[in-house]
Amino acid sequence: QVQLVESGGGLVQAGGSLRLSCVASGRTFNRDVMGWFRQAPGKEREFVSAISWSGATTDYADSVKGRFTISRDNAKNTVYLQMNSLKPEDTALYYCARSGRITTTRSRDAYPYWGQGTQVTVSS
Repeated sequence: QVQLVESGGGLVQAGGSLRLSCVASGRTFNRDVMGWFRQAPGKEREFVSAISWSGATTDYADSVKGRFTISRDNAKNTVYLQMNSLKPEDTALYYCARSGRITTTRSRDAYPYWGQGTQVTVSS
């Protein structure tokens, strides 16, 4: 059974930083693309970032490019999202997701496995 457990969310002032972590279990981790998505109240879940199994390829939504950094440690079955220069519009529930694909993708449908989410709130 595949499980994803996120942590690291919280309340931070605008301009601050947070690092989200996602620990994966139940399936060989180091061959899967991993992604981060977020969902704000009243909005659809949107793509934030993705990373290939080797970490060599990353992808970012335009809204977070230059501020967020995705990384992974396959030895620890963990993917991270370092978020800097946070803005109030970054406030959302952040989800970790796991894809069986070997190339990064922004499509939610390509991620069959999801965590329960961790809340990020950025105050102005």
